[in-house]
Amino acid sequence: MRKETRCVHSGSYIDSNTRGINTPIFTSSVYQYLDTDKNTYPRYFNTPNQDVVVKKLCDLEGAEDGVLFSSGMAAITTTILSILKHGDQIILQDALYGGTHAFASDQLERLGIDFTFVRTDADEIDDAIRNNTRLIFIESPTNPLLSIIDIHKVAEIGKKNNITTVIDNTFASPINQNPLELGIDIVIHSGTKYLGGHSDICCGIALTNKTLANQIKARAVHFGGSLNATTCYLLERSLKTLNIRVERQTLNAQKIATFFNRHTLIKRVYYPGLDNHPAHDTAKSQMKGFGAMVSFELGGDALEPGDFLRRLKLIKPALSLGGIESTICSPAVTSHQKMSRTDRERIGITDMILRLSVGIEHVDDLVADIDQALSTK
Repeated sequence: MRKETRCVHSGSYIDSNTRGINTPIFTSSVYQYLDTDKNTYPRYFNTPNQDVVVKKLCDLEGAEDGVLFSSGMAAITTTILSILKHGDQIILQDALYGGTHAFASDQLERLGIDFTFVRTDADEIDDAIRNNTRLIFIESPTNPLLSIIDIHKVAEIGKKNNITTVIDNTFASPINQNPLELGIDIVIHSGTKYLGGHSDICCGIALTNKTLANQIKARAVHFGGSLNATTCYLLERSLKTLNIRVERQTLNAQKIATFFNRHTLIKRVYYPGLDNHPAHDTAKSQMKGFGAMVSFELGGDALEPGDFLRRLKLIKPALSLGGIESTICSPAVTSHQKMSRTDRERIGITDMILRLSVGIEHVDDLVADIDQALSTK
């Protein structure tokens, strides 16, 4: 089946009594255990509502199994700590989501885990490998500068050195990129973004093979970051429209990035779908679409970021991303606030950079809103 069809039908649970076409919400946190082959419990990540979401996303990402979490950070931290132990090393890109960067900087050292940040370059990852390296963690496109790394090359480096590879695939979504097909071991999504898509739920997922999924689940049971049945239902409902939403958002983003690229008050545009993006060819080789996130840097003659944001009428300055409505933020004071100014500036996140999450509105309305906000008249 094509992805559009799998979004709608994969993992569906048909209740034998009612024959309803939607999965029922199983509100029980207590399940009977006699004459069954498993103990069902929400914190064990094995309830019916959890299972159907995992099955659908496994089908979309080409995974054998997965673990559904109550947030993207729960997925990231549990996955990392299920692989690493005291004395191990992890290599991470320097240009990561601020929460991931802060977790590594704030927590790993006290656990006796070595961490090394490198630029968004597969060769630099290769050069950073030591005898105790057990995990490589990448993100592509990166948050917020939309940098691209050669995913297949990173996967090959991992396999050559018997190192587990993990990617945060949130910005691309399963519609635009499938890293497991490129050789990556574990794919993570903050489902709060595109998977949920309506700015009303918080969740995350790790997708991989059965062996690694069981390893992650064993640690997750202790940490307790499970998702309740109602939110699982809302997520499953949202996934049915994932393809059509992301497809429209991606088309809109390409047109807006082109508009920015021609505007005299925009100093620089960060979007892998533009021919002048430094890794456009790499992105084209590994992505089915270039995504719906566009970052840009205001020029010296433009309004200050705060003034520009306040002049927007349709696009909302807000945290997070991936919803059907267009939102915008300053990464320096939102997603990457926990990073020091020195760290932010080293990877290029200045106070003049804004990150636009493009929604499903008519693109002409979005461009008109941006254009009037940029106007200094």
